[in-house]
Amino acid sequence: MVSLQLTSSALEPGQPIPRRFTADGEDLSPPLTWSTVPPQTRSLAVLCDDQDAPRGDWVHWVIYNLPGGVQHLEEGKVPAEAVAGINDFRKLGYNGPSPPAGKPHRYVFHLFALDTTLGLPAGASKAQLLQAMDGHVLGHGELTATYQRR
Repeated sequence: MVSLQLTSSALEPGQPIPRRFTADGEDLSPPLTWSTVPPQTRSLAVLCDDQDAPRGDWVHWVIYNLPGGVQHLEEGKVPAEAVAGINDFRKLGYNGPSPPAGKPHRYVFHLFALDTTLGLPAGASKAQLLQAMDGHVLGHGELTATYQRR
């Protein structure tokens, strides 16, 4: 599996997520950019989850079937061809960080390059996505940032 470099002009690895990308702000998905994917990439998937949620992993974003040639996501936008999965807020699309007050939480943005387009309908969960991707991942990259409510 190829290691992909996932970056953002708005997020620094290990640093706080700007308020505009959280539930306390405008709740926009952050811009993401990635290194060149393997040539046989047919589609891409993006996940974002809170690694420190009180009940365990909390999913904030699930999208899949982004065209393999896409090289970035703009702030607050997803290509029309992409399919939105359901997050743990029971909504389609992005819902930003909204942890309980206290310690900082780690939010991990994952990018997967896949050798296929997934046959999942809109509204698939993270678990369903991971199962459908099994055996099809050509590359993976991640970016971790934090958010804390006082």
